[in-house]
Amino acid sequence: MPRKQAKAAQQAAPTTAPLSIVILAAGQGKRMQSDIPKVLQPLAGAPMLAHVLDLAASLTPAAIHVVYGHGGERVRELFDDARLRWSRQAEQLGTGDALQQAMPEIPDSHQVLVLYGDVPLLLADTLRGLVARSGAGRVALLTAQLADAGGYGRVVRDARGKLRGIVEECDATAKQRQIHEVNTGVLVASARFLKAWLARLRPRNAQHEYYLTDIVSMAVRQKLRIETVQAGDAEEVQGVNDRQQLALAEAEYRRRRARQLMTQGVTLIDPARIDLRGSIAVGRDVLLDVNVVLDGPVALGDGVRVGPNCVLKNVSIGARTVLFANCVLQDAQIGSDCQIGPFTRMRPKVRIANGVHLGNFVEIKNSDIGAGSKVNHLSYVGDSHVGRAVNIGAGSITCNYDGANKWRTEIGDGAFIGSGAMLVAPVKIGDGATIGAGSTITNDAPAEKLTLARSRQITLEQWQRPRKNPPKA
Repeated sequence: MPRKQAKAAQQAAPTTAPLSIVILAAGQGKRMQSDIPKVLQPLAGAPMLAHVLDLAASLTPAAIHVVYGHGGERVRELFDDARLRWSRQAEQLGTGDALQQAMPEIPDSHQVLVLYGDVPLLLADTLRGLVARSGAGRVALLTAQLADAGGYGRVVRDARGKLRGIVEECDATAKQRQIHEVNTGVLVASARFLKAWLARLRPRNAQHEYYLTDIVSMAVRQKLRIETVQAGDAEEVQGVNDRQQLALAEAEYRRRRARQLMTQGVTLIDPARIDLRGSIAVGRDVLLDVNVVLDGPVALGDGVRVGPNCVLKNVSIGARTVLFANCVLQDAQIGSDCQIGPFTRMRPKVRIANGVHLGNFVEIKNSDIGAGSKVNHLSYVGDSHVGRAVNIGAGSITCNYDGANKWRTEIGDGAFIGSGAMLVAPVKIGDGATIGAGSTITNDAPAEKLTLARSRQITLEQWQRPRKNPPKA
């Protein structure tokens, strides 16, 4: 590039060119000691790559490209999204080679943001700031200050602080390894420049790989402006290469979500003992006790209280409802002013109206429970409609499965089901009906009547309990 043209480009203001994002996700992840591709390792209940894809989408780019390699077909199958564009890196020849696989599909007029499938904790605001510093004739580079910079490429600057290049640790001198400013690998540059630089990369290094970082030196020699943005903290740029780093990333993710909830007014009894995944919406004055797991989407209304050791997955809970300890709820909609638990389980497709009480060791599945009803002890309700103000006694169950098919039970408003009752579906219990304790109901029970189904009780006067033979001497 002629010197005058380079100087003009250097002085140009940042542009609003279309943005293409390339996510490098081809690494094998040998240190994971796993048959699962590294970018599919779970973080907060989702594959690592899912977090990076969500981050990329939040920047509303013109296109998102994913470079895959090891286990690539599994990666593509899991993220079957027509909006993604896929490129395969057949051999593990370094980050420069990986980026080169995606570049033919990117127009020269685009700016390119490079992300990594194993760096899942970057913040959108950080990347927006990085993109804002890029533009015609500029390369924007994300760096970080690390107390322990081991394993990272070092940012080399001259005496005036001007960036001169990036040196990978295995190629660095002893003096360069004392540098604490590191390259994160995240950068933004013009597609036109990147294509030219990538074509000139050579594997002249200890790893015999094509280093993406070498393009920084090319940009310096071309007298382009190198803008650097420093990440807010070390955790944000932490790469995940082994199980220990994955656990550290999980812990940081939890800390972030806990801080976010507390900022929204949620009381966390112990922020270090809570697990938050997926989308979570909260009202005012929500309280979460220790060891609660929220696996979104979860919505908690004003004044909801969740006791210790509860697990909620895809659950919405209305205002002022209380969950006592050790409840496990999945795919459930719960109204306001309910009392649930302890030890209540809800399996998928449960709808609970306002003011319902569900107590100790109660299990509900594919059922709706009307307002003000109570199922307080050791009962199972499955494939059922339970009306308003119904009382279901301890140890009662709906017998919904005949070994091949599921059948419905209908319980009308105001019905009273005595303890130990077996309702053998399909069966209907009328409004206001009473079912005597210990009954096995196989036919419909009429409204406002007492229905019993018991054997006659008898006592055998001459019966004696069998006795054990005395032990032999």
